[in-house]
Amino acid sequence: MLKLKSFGVISLMGCEQLKMKLTGTVIYVPMSRFTKDMKPENISDTATFVLLGLSDDPHLQPILFGLFLSMYLVTVLGNLLIILAVISDSHLHTPMYFFLSNLSLADICFITTTVPKMILDISTHSRVISYVSCLTQMSLFIIFGCMDNMLLTVMAYDRFVAICHPLRYNVIMSPKLCWLLVLLSFVISVLEALLLTSMALRLSFCTNLEISHFFCELDQLLKIACSDILINSIIEYLVTGLLGVVPLSGIILSYTQIVSSVLKIPSAGGKHKAFSICGSHLIGLSLFYGTGFGVYLSSTGAQSPRMSAIISVMYTVVTPMMNPFIYSLRNKDMLRALGKLIFRIPSFQSYVRCLYYWNKSKRKR
Repeated sequence: MLKLKSFGVISLMGCEQLKMKLTGTVIYVPMSRFTKDMKPENISDTATFVLLGLSDDPHLQPILFGLFLSMYLVTVLGNLLIILAVISDSHLHTPMYFFLSNLSLADICFITTTVPKMILDISTHSRVISYVSCLTQMSLFIIFGCMDNMLLTVMAYDRFVAICHPLRYNVIMSPKLCWLLVLLSFVISVLEALLLTSMALRLSFCTNLEISHFFCELDQLLKIACSDILINSIIEYLVTGLLGVVPLSGIILSYTQIVSSVLKIPSAGGKHKAFSICGSHLIGLSLFYGTGFGVYLSSTGAQSPRMSAIISVMYTVVTPMMNPFIYSLRNKDMLRALGKLIFRIPSFQSYVRCLYYWNKSKRKR
């Protein structure tokens, strides 16, 4: 209780407001005016965060809703078709397509951790997220983001073995090794998420519970925490740096050996075929690491938090959406398998049959 000569008795009511009694009238004064000499209360256990999203403009909300809903459906459908095509076509039961189907599954899970929540927030006009849900979303985002990174590295190693050691390819890339590499990628991703999430549990939050993003990200939680974040920041940079530099170094080393081997091929046709095998993977790598590096630069630079959130859409939404097009449009085997899969759908067969008889009857007239 504080006593002021000119105002009478002032009693503190929590961390957000101050209740003042003046001649029987109750006045609520924002606590921000009195925070200089007052220690904020830790409310981490019952915290409810507010996701500010990409824009506060009410006129843009229907546009954002339609845009992200369509992008999410395209991503899920495209990656699901790749998974079904690989499973249904025996010609695609090779290590390369096995890793590609796992990458598609990881992309579906990756975008599902963020976009559905954002769509729900726009439709319900509510941007709140509980403390437990926020940490759960953050951990799942880390798992599947790291899974993408690991699988791209494994795919680079697969291309290295296929081009540099073609005669021993089937022996080296055995089904047992393929499953082991995928399992190892998943275990590393889970361990990273457990470490970073356990460190996030140490954070304390006070009155500023607004996250300048459309999902819960570790960097944003560190920015609004009112406890010491030095250890969290050090561990975050060490873990993300290690799991970023080591896979990228492996990819660069693999493609260095690939380029060296391809240049030794005497015929131009052989060189073109070798590079075409790696073309889709190189495009996917450039998109993944390019957008990820752009998000990192925007978060460390002088960009506004809202602008950083907009830039991160490229990494979290656009990349998973583009992967089905990157790995299928330039691949004849995948296009053939997708064609067979689509023609097996009864409704599609009925549509084609009706379209055929309609054109036939139109020609007779």
